[in-house]
Parts: sequence; C-alpha cells; structure tokens
Amino acid sequence: MRTVILHRRQVFQGPLLVINRDHPLHSAPADLAALDSLHPHILLERRTARLLAACIQSVGGQGEIVPASGWRSRQEQQAIWDDTLAESGADFTRKYVALPGCSEHQSGLAIDLGKAAGHIDFIRPAFPYDGVCGAFRRAAAKYGFIERYQRGKESVTGIAREPWHFRYVGTPHALLMDANGLCLEEYPDFLRQRQRSCPLPGGQMTQVFYVPCAGEETEVQLPEGCCQISGDDIGGFIVTAWGCPA
Repeated sequence: MRTVILHRRQVFQGPLLVINRDHPLHSAPADLAALDSLHPHILLERRTARLLAACIQSVGGQGEIVPASGWRSRQEQQAIWDDTLAESGADFTRKYVALPGCSEHQSGLAIDLGKAAGHIDFIRPAFPYDGVCGAFRRAAAKYGFIERYQRGKESVTGIAREPWHFRYVGTPHALLMDANGLCLEEYPDFLRQRQRSCPLPGGQMTQVFYVPCAGEETEVQLPEGCCQISGDDIGGFIVTAWGCPA
C-alpha cells in the first residue's frame, strides 16, 4: 500500500463529477479535441472524444449516428437557455435544458447524439432504441458511457428522460451503474456502502471504493499499481484500482 494526500479542490475534478442544479461545475475542461474530421465543431474532453469515436465505429455507426451537441461554453449554454425559454416556455426549458453553470456539456464529458436525418432537433434529437442506435446503447458501457437521463430517474436527476444524452464516466463505473440500475446521482451513495469489484470486458478486475473528503487534506491508502482518483463534486473521492485480484 502507498499513502497519497488528496486536497479539497480535487473533489471538483475528474470524470465522475455529479453536475446538476445542486452541484454546479467548478472549472472548464483543460484538454478539448474534435470528435472526428467530419465534425470538427463538436468538441469533447480528449479521452471522451476518442472513446466515443471508438464506440460508434465498433457498431458501424459512422454516418448513421450524428453528434448534435458536445462541449459548450457557459455563454453558449446561457444562449440555449434563453432561446429555449423564449420559444418553448419555462416548463419545457426546465425539463430539457440545464441552467448555465450546471450543464454537463460544459464539462466536455457529455454528448447529444441523433440518428442521421435531413433535420435533427438540436434540443431533442431522435435517437431510437433499435437499429444502430440500439447497438450503440448496448455497447456504450464497455466504452465508459451511460445514458444519463433515464425514465424513472427524473426526480433524482432533475432532468426529463433524454435518450439522446450520453455521459462519459469510465468503463468500470458505467458497467456498475448499468448493472445496478443507477443514475450518476445515486452512484456515490452506492459506493459508500462498501467497496465494489467489477471485471472489465477484457477480463481485468477493478476495485472501486469511496473516500470522504476529511478537510483541506485527506490521507488515502492506495494499493500498489494503477489507480484513478476522481472527485464526485459532492464531498468525496472515487478511487478505481486496476489489476486487482478477483
């Protein structure tokens, strides 16, 4: 085991941030990249862009699965909020548009996808559950993506069902959430209960556990080997360790 000191600011950094009305984003992404050469205007956090492209390619979705919206600046999110409010009213806007500063799109970790068509609705693109879109859904967790806003979770997420909106969280976490029927808001409490094990698609075992933030500095005992630490934007850290014994 090795000892690592985590600082309070790290609670607000990483791919597992819960971003919503109660937990706004604290910083902009540092490393953005275009999804691909066909969509140079669709930017995502670099690793998110690479894995999304790989997932789309794995199901033969090039040309059929179209990115509608990726990273947004706060100014763009404000404009979308204002325009939707003016065009569709307050109830619709609250259901389908996040408040500026509280949108996952501002993190570079979220993407809205649509099925290729002559016209794609920017706010609610069609992304059905069959065909190549269904194949993408079935493959998404293996590449670290979750369907973020599902039916039945509206009271928890504060957002209406959005079958087109996907969020990168990382492979073991997407698999664990999918297997246990969890949305991202529910995931930290799930990990607080006990350490979780998750085999990756290639067979490698991971261990995932939660560490509450103890103050300005938190001392954590980590296993030897490769570990990832992400804040949850709430009050703690999620640790992922690879190459662990089953």
